[in-house]
Amino acid sequence: MSDDKLVMMANQIGKFFMPQRGADPVAAIADHLKKFWDPRMRAAIVAHLEKGGAGLDDSVRQAVRRLKEAGAHK
Repeated sequence: MSDDKLVMMANQIGKFFMPQRGADPVAAIADHLKKFWDPRMRAAIVAHLEKGGAGLDDSVRQAVRRLKEAGAHK
């Protein structure tokens, strides 16, 4: 899957979780990516972040960073 497609999908997830009250949107995004994205997709979005993360919304960038730090991208 292309980086552009992964970025678009991740940002859509981010847009869904951002307006929800009483929840940490970054944690919710990271949890969603961990639960529902294939490990190859998670590895690809982390690799994209490591190359600069062009196009990622700030909350999504933070969520992907959390995945990377937790080792949940493998």
